[in-house]
Amino acid sequence: MADDLVGAFQIEGEPVRGRAARLGPSIHEILTGHDYPEPVANLLGEACALASLVGSALKFEGRLILQAQGSGPVRYVVADYDTTGGLRGYCRYDEDEVAKACEGFVRPGARSLLGDGVFIMTVDQGADMDRYQGVTAIEGETLALCAEQYFAQSEQTPTRVRLAVGQADDGDGDGLQWRAGGVLIQHIAEDAARGSTDEAWIRTQALFETIGEDELIDPRLPTNTLLWRLFHEDGVRVFGSQPLRAFCRCSQARIESVLKSFPAADRADMVEDDGKIHVTCEYCSRVYSVEPEKLETVD
Repeated sequence: MADDLVGAFQIEGEPVRGRAARLGPSIHEILTGHDYPEPVANLLGEACALASLVGSALKFEGRLILQAQGSGPVRYVVADYDTTGGLRGYCRYDEDEVAKACEGFVRPGARSLLGDGVFIMTVDQGADMDRYQGVTAIEGETLALCAEQYFAQSEQTPTRVRLAVGQADDGDGDGLQWRAGGVLIQHIAEDAARGSTDEAWIRTQALFETIGEDELIDPRLPTNTLLWRLFHEDGVRVFGSQPLRAFCRCSQARIESVLKSFPAADRADMVEDDGKIHVTCEYCSRVYSVEPEKLETVD
């Protein structure tokens, strides 16, 4: 597994399955689309890595939308993953409040940035199916802890998550580039054939705790090598991987459709000095120009 891939793995002979993600150019594009303060960029990078880990387990065509929102300096963070590997993300925040929250912290975590609020995962199976949504309170200081709590409460599945975001030089001459990585493991429930699996889960968690953040984003350390370092005593089988890419769903047609939903008087107020309406996508920062007459509908 190289950069911009997410894939599944199974520890041989043990009741533990998992997924690992490594994001390079895709997360760099997402995080540099806005001039985020470093703590906010870190939070969004973690959200994107986590959405990739969870969303890649979907067994149907659709989307997983991960969102956390609260009363803190970061109003909300959202990461949107679709099953083709498309990924986008966005943070809304108050710059002055973020700066104040960073006083005394090397890197404030999710709880410090989001404050009191909720962690939400939404599964979208398409227009013909109802959305499924799970909500838990933000109680952990990191998004990884929020996810562990979500799986414990909403799915009763013991889960551990490690996430990392940072900048590194891959030696290609581009200088420091944003990178993100993550590993998720889950305990497969015991049954009559397996018997008790608690001891294996405890031992696997002890190995999991040795993962360093630098290992998750090191451009010179392939994910397969990292997994082998962790679980070579038992053996680890890595399955097919899903490519990841930065991808936004905005388009000229979508923007025009949204604008048509506004009353004509409101659209008139949106027209700027050049005679056009300009709309900036919150996710990718692309600016769309729309001629007002194109929005006129014929009864």
